[in-house]
Amino acid sequence: MHRVHREDRVHRECCSRYCLFPNLRKALCVLCLLCVLCVSCKHPKPSSPFTTPPQQEQTFDLEEIQNNGELIILTQYGPDTYFEFRGEHFGRQYLLADAFARSLGVTLRVEVCRSADELQSRLAAGDGDIIACNVPDSLHTNENQYFRGDTIIRSWAVSKQSPALAKSLSAWIKVNNKNLLALSTIQIRTKSGKTYTPRRRVSAPIRNLAKGEISLYDRLFRQYARQCNWDWRLLAAQAYQESAFDPEAVSFMGAMGLMQLMPSTARSVGVSMQDVFLPEHNIRGAVRLINQLNQHYSFIHNESERINFILAAYNAGPGHVDDARALARKYGKDPDRWLGHVDGYVLRMAEPRYYNLPEVQHGYFRGSETYDYVGSIRVRWEEYKKVRK
Repeated sequence: MHRVHREDRVHRECCSRYCLFPNLRKALCVLCLLCVLCVSCKHPKPSSPFTTPPQQEQTFDLEEIQNNGELIILTQYGPDTYFEFRGEHFGRQYLLADAFARSLGVTLRVEVCRSADELQSRLAAGDGDIIACNVPDSLHTNENQYFRGDTIIRSWAVSKQSPALAKSLSAWIKVNNKNLLALSTIQIRTKSGKTYTPRRRVSAPIRNLAKGEISLYDRLFRQYARQCNWDWRLLAAQAYQESAFDPEAVSFMGAMGLMQLMPSTARSVGVSMQDVFLPEHNIRGAVRLINQLNQHYSFIHNESERINFILAAYNAGPGHVDDARALARKYGKDPDRWLGHVDGYVLRMAEPRYYNLPEVQHGYFRGSETYDYVGSIRVRWEEYKKVRK
């Protein structure tokens, strides 16, 4: 023991004087390096411009959501959950989530998932704050808290990492439980506070064939049809399909007036809510939209075919029609022809196996309505051609 102690002492002394014992020096260097590594493992070095700091998971709870000004919901396309129509967003689950977001004083952002598994994984990853569609009981996990309300909200989910948000949502559902149906129903209100409920008074499709009168608005149809290079009788046929010539018609989706302009569409074509029920303003706005759609489909050189696509896009929105065109192309049909080509895929857009395909960017819509819309206007236009041009 004494010998070892002595040698150790000698070694330390020699090292302090930088003595030239290579083996000993090498051993000491290795020992020092090991010490440095141990210390660095316990105390990570601060990040530098040349190193990437470790990422820490951030949980967004109610306070962060309100500070950020945005609530993000995860949902799926479907008639009850979420869908687009003429540039507006619909679906009972979406409308309820929007009402909840407004109660928090924030805006709503929608992230669409293609499967229930994706809903769960993205909530766990923090990509959204709430799953705002009905999660099957078989997919419930211990990581989430689930909510029910009335018969409309059957199974929404919030991560247990967001307890304040969960508490707020639970309280909101409890307060509004008897009012969920009203909150998920479209209502049109003007700035003056007037509320329009869905209505449609049906008039005869031809006012007086002997006198050559289709409607009370023939003068306006003639005047504004020139601005989009349409036969005025085609514009009249479309108006009848939209509102049955009722200038104060309001649809269950919120479309308004003779040509059934949606609120966002009316704004985009320069028609105010105060003027949207005035026939001339409504027709003028509709013609501006037709011109926009004519430009959108300008690559379809056959005029008759282009009219089909304009009508379809007026009814469903160009995004849905373009999705149907993409599917027609995928399955070997001509995306620039309507009858027997694109129209068949418009009909399929209410089926999950089609609207969940990656080529479909705008999800679910009730394609049968658009299919009938184009066909009915075409038939009525032929009838109206009996009236002098």
